[in-house]
Amino acid sequence: MDHEMMLGLARAAGLDRALELFPDDVAAAAKQASGNIAGFKAPVDPRAEPWPPMRPGSGAGTSL
Repeated sequence: MDHEMMLGLARAAGLDRALELFPDDVAAAAKQASGNIAGFKAPVDPRAEPWPPMRPGSGAGTSL
């Protein structure tokens, strides 16, 4: 990720103050995030959920 793209994304995320106070940390976080994207796989079925849906009362230890 180039520097201008990182700045644009950080500003779009509302990180103006972080860019002002901690520009190296914002850049390091962007670098780490852009490196991790390779490990994600897009679901084949766009309706698929990454984990089972959460439903109230379906877990162990719940009492009603």
